[in-house]
Amino acid sequence: MPKGAPARSAELPRPAETSKPELLTGSGAILRSLEMLGVKDVFGLPGGAIMPFYDELMSSTAIRHILVRHEQGAGHAAEGYASATGKIGVAIATSGPGATNLVTAIADAYMDSVPLLAITGQVFSTLMGSDAFQEVDIVGITMPITKHSFLVTRPEDVPATIAAAYLIATTGRPGPVLVDVTKDAQQNTAPFIWPPKVDLPGYRPVTKAHGKQIQAAAQLLARAKRPVFYVGGGVIRAKASAELLELAEAVGAPIVTTLMARGAFPDSNKLNLGMPGMHGTVPAVLAIQESDLLISLGARFDDRVTGKPSEFAPNAKVVHVDIDPAEISKIRVADVPIVGDAKDVIADLTVAFADATRGTKPDLSEWWVRLDQLRAQYPLGYDEPDDGLLSPQYVIERIGQITGPEAIYAAGVGQHQMWAAQFIKYERPNAFLNSGGAGTMGYGLPAAMGAKVAEPDRTVWAIDGDGCFQMTNQELATCTINNIPIKVAIINNSSLGMVRQWQSLFYDGRHSFTDLNTGHGTAMIPDFVKMADAYGALGIRVTTKEEVDAAITLANETNDRPVVIDFIVSRDSMVWPMVPQGVGNSSVQYAREHAPEWEEE
Repeated sequence: MPKGAPARSAELPRPAETSKPELLTGSGAILRSLEMLGVKDVFGLPGGAIMPFYDELMSSTAIRHILVRHEQGAGHAAEGYASATGKIGVAIATSGPGATNLVTAIADAYMDSVPLLAITGQVFSTLMGSDAFQEVDIVGITMPITKHSFLVTRPEDVPATIAAAYLIATTGRPGPVLVDVTKDAQQNTAPFIWPPKVDLPGYRPVTKAHGKQIQAAAQLLARAKRPVFYVGGGVIRAKASAELLELAEAVGAPIVTTLMARGAFPDSNKLNLGMPGMHGTVPAVLAIQESDLLISLGARFDDRVTGKPSEFAPNAKVVHVDIDPAEISKIRVADVPIVGDAKDVIADLTVAFADATRGTKPDLSEWWVRLDQLRAQYPLGYDEPDDGLLSPQYVIERIGQITGPEAIYAAGVGQHQMWAAQFIKYERPNAFLNSGGAGTMGYGLPAAMGAKVAEPDRTVWAIDGDGCFQMTNQELATCTINNIPIKVAIINNSSLGMVRQWQSLFYDGRHSFTDLNTGHGTAMIPDFVKMADAYGALGIRVTTKEEVDAAITLANETNDRPVVIDFIVSRDSMVWPMVPQGVGNSSVQYAREHAPEWEEE
C-alpha cells in the first residue's frame, strides 16, 4: 500500500492523446485497461463465457498469460504473485463452475488482505436469470468475501469498472475485487474512454491518523514497564518494515510477529521474540500475557493468537493501529484506537515517542531480565522421533538454512505450515507466504508458482504436506510447461497431520479417517516421485537424515524444471508449543503435558 494512498479518487495513467476515442470490443477494453494499469502477468483458464476476452488476450504482447490446470490454482497463484511483490494479482475464469472454482482463493485473499482482481465471464445479459448453461450468480456468491463485486453488461462501462476495481483492491486495507463481464458486453463495441480519475462516493479509506491519538499512544509507551509490539500482516501489506525497525530500536521493547507477519521484523534482531499464539514461542506468548501495554500494529486479534479473548493480556492497556476501522475494538477494546496506514502511523509514533521521552530510552531492563529468562528456559526445539524416521522439523530447518533468507517460502496448511513459521528464519518481508485466515489446504504449490512468476530471480520453495499437495498438484504441469522451476518439499507423514495431532491429544488417539497411505509402511499411493516424473519434474525421495542436505542442494541447483522432494517423515511428530483451543494463552504447553510457570500480577 503506497504511502499517502488515495482516498475516494485517484489519478490514473493516461492513454496516448488521440483525436477521438478508439472503438474497442468490451474484451479489447478489458485488455487495454489491464495494460493501462501496468499488469504484466495473469493466471487463468478459458471457457465459453470468457472466450471473447481470451481471443483478444492471445494477441497481447504486454501481458503474459499463465494457463493453469484448475481455477483455484489461478486464484492462489495470483495471491502468491501479490504477496511476494505487493502488486495486484490477477486471476481469470469463465462463468459457472469456472467462477465458483475461484471462490476459495477469493475468500482466502479476503481473510489475508491480499490485493486480487478476479475477472470472470458471465452468460449473455439476455439469458441472465434463466438458469442458462453455466450460469451462476458469482457477484452474489462473492459479495461477502470481496471488498466489492461488479457486474458489467455494457462494453462502455468496462474501463471505469476495471479502474475502480484496481483502486479498491490496492488501497486502504487491500483485498479481492471481482469483475463479472457478460459475454455480450465482451463482444459488443464502444469507444474506449479511460477515466481521468476514479471517484467512488462512500469509499474513503483513512490513511493519516489523528495526531492526538498518536500523542496518547506515545505517552503510554513512554510510561510502560512491560510493553510489547504485537505485529500483524498489515505491516507487510503497508510496506512498513523499515519504519517498524526504527521504532522498535528507539523504544527497545520486544516484538512478536504473527503468522502473517513473519519477516516483517528480522528474526536475527534481539528484540524479536518470535510468533505468538496457538503454536507460538513460549517467550512470545507469555510476554503478551505479562505485558502492561500492547501496541498492536496491523493485527486483528485473531482467535489463533488470543486464545480465550477474556484471558488475553489481562493486565495490558491496548493501542490498536489498523487501516480498517472495523477491526478496531472488534475483539479487544482499544484504550487508544488509531485508524491509519501503518507506514505513516509508525513513522509518526516514532517522532511522538522521541518527544515524549526527550530522546532517552525508557528503562526496560527488568522486563528484559524476565524475557531473557523465558528465552533461555523455553527455546524452540524438537525431539527426534521414536520410530527412527526423519524429523519433519529438521527437514524444514535445513531447507531454510541451506537456501537462505533471500528465498521465498510458500507453505500449505497444517503442521508443516507451523514448522515453516517456527524453524525457517525470516529476515525480510514477503518471504513467507501462507494461508493464515482461511487455512486453505492446497494453497502452497500454486502460491509458490505465482511468486516465482513475480520474482523469477529468487529461489522459491513450496513447503507442502502430503494432504495439501494432492489438492493442487496438477499445477506442476503449469510449472513445467511455462518454465517455472519451483521447489516442492512434501513433508510426507502419510496423514492429515494437524487433524491427527488433535485426534491424538483430544480424541483419545482415535485417528478417524486421517491416514492417507502415502508414506512409510503404506501402499504409497500415489508415488510422489513417479508423479513428479510424469509431470516433467525432477522427483527425489529422501528417507534418511544423511540424504537431506544433498537433496536440498540438488533442488536449489536445478533450474531447468520443477523439483519435488518426497521427505518420508514420522507421523508421530507434533507441533509444540501449543495452546489448546478454548483456553487462555497462560495454558500454553511447551511439550505434551508440560506447561511453563508464568508470573501473575
